Amino acid sequence: MTDKKANLILPPSGALYELDVISGTEGPDAIDITRLYSDAGVFTYDPGFVSTASCHSSITYIDGDEGILRYRGYPIEQLAAKSTFVEVAYLLLYGELPNAGQLSDFNGIITRHTMVNEALLRFFEGYHYDAHPMAMMVGVVGSLAGFYHDSLDIFDSRQRDICAHRLIAKIPTIAAACHKHNIGEPVMYPRNDLSYSANFMHMLKGTPCESYEVDPLAERALDLLFILHADHEQNASTSTVRLAGSSGANPFACVSAGITSLWGPAHGGANEAVLTMLEEMGSVRNIDKYIARAKDKDDPYRLMGFGHRVYKNHDPRARIIREVCHLVLEKLADSNNPLFELALKLEEIAVNDEYFVERKLYPNVDFYSGIIYRALGIPDNMFTVMFAIARTVGWVSHWTEMVSDPQFRIGRPRQIYDGAPKRDYSPIGERG
Repeated sequence: MTDKKANLILPPSGALYELDVISGTEGPDAIDITRLYSDAGVFTYDPGFVSTASCHSSITYIDGDEGILRYRGYPIEQLAAKSTFVEVAYLLLYGELPNAGQLSDFNGIITRHTMVNEALLRFFEGYHYDAHPMAMMVGVVGSLAGFYHDSLDIFDSRQRDICAHRLIAKIPTIAAACHKHNIGEPVMYPRNDLSYSANFMHMLKGTPCESYEVDPLAERALDLLFILHADHEQNASTSTVRLAGSSGANPFACVSAGITSLWGPAHGGANEAVLTMLEEMGSVRNIDKYIARAKDKDDPYRLMGFGHRVYKNHDPRARIIREVCHLVLEKLADSNNPLFELALKLEEIAVNDEYFVERKLYPNVDFYSGIIYRALGIPDNMFTVMFAIARTVGWVSHWTEMVSDPQFRIGRPRQIYDGAPKRDYSPIGERG
C-alpha cells in the first residue's frame, strides 16, 4: 500500500472521489475501487478483466513487455536449468526453495500419495471407450472429494496441505488411466522408485507384459515442460479455481473446475492446434502459401503457436524449451517424419521474416510443447491433460493462498444489464 491517490470526477454532478492507489513489489499500480459502488453508485466495466487486478498474490510475476516470468521471485530460466518439477512444486506451494531434508520429505509424501482408491478406477468403466480424456479428468478429479473427505476443512492448514499433496500426486495417475481406458489396456500402478515425470511415462506407456524403460532425455523434457507450465498468474483456469474456491468449495471441486476451463481451445488446446496446423500444411513446399495467408489482412487464417496474449516480446518459456525440442527431435523422433521437418522449417522462416519480427510474433511455448509431446509418443488428445498435470500445482498454490488470506471472501462480479425494462405479465390469449 502506498500514499498515492487517484481522483475520479463523475458527471453530471462533478462529484470528486479519492481512490487509493495500490503498488505491488513489481508491475503496474492498481486503483482500489472496492468502495466505488457503495460511495458513488457506479460500477467499472472491463470485459475479460484485462485491466482488473482480482487479488493480491505473491506466487508468480509476469512482465509481458520484457518477456519475464518468475515463480516466487526466481527467474524461470534458473528454475528450468537447475531445478526439478517436484522442487518447483514445493516452491510454489510454500514460497521458498526447500533444503535437502524438506525436499526429501516432500518428494516422499508425493510419491506415497500417487495411488488412488481402487474403487475410483471403476469410474472409468462408466465412460465410453473413446471419451475425451479431459472429459474423464473433469469427472474423476471432482469425485475425489467423495473418497478423501477426511481432510476437507479448508480453514485447517494441515488439511489444506494434505489435499494439495493428494492432488499433485494423484493427477498423473488419473491422467494415465484416462489414456489406458481409451486404448483398452489395463491401468498401470505407480512405481515409487521413479521420479514424478518418469513415473507418469511408465503409467502411460507401460503394460503388465513388459517393463517400460523411460529414456532420460524424455524424462528431462517432460519434467521441464511441467516446470514451464506449472503456473502463469491469473489466467482463465487459475481465476476459475479461485472463483470456485471463493465460495468455500473443496479443492477437488475447484481443480475440476480449473480443468474444465483449461479444456477450452483458447486456453489449453493451443499446442494441439499447432499440430493440426502443421498437418494441414502437409509439406515444407506449402509453407510460403500459408505464411502469405497469415500476412493477408483480409484472410482470417492465422499461424498457431506464434505470439502470445501476455508476452509482447519473446515467450521466455519458448526460449527455454526450444533447445530441448531440437534434442528430442534429433534423438527420439522419427527423423523421416515430415511433420517435424515442417515444424523446424516453419520456425526458421518465421523467426527471420520481417513481418513476424516487427510484430513480435515469435514461437511460443505451445509451438514447441506439442511437437515434443508428439515426438515422445503422447497422443494428441492427451496434450491438454499434460497441461493439467503441470498446472495443478499452480491451481492448488493459488487456492491455498486465497483461502488463507484474512480478506478471503466470495467472488461476485457485477454486470451492465442490457435486457428489457420492467414489464407486466399478460395472459397467453392477449399476446401477439
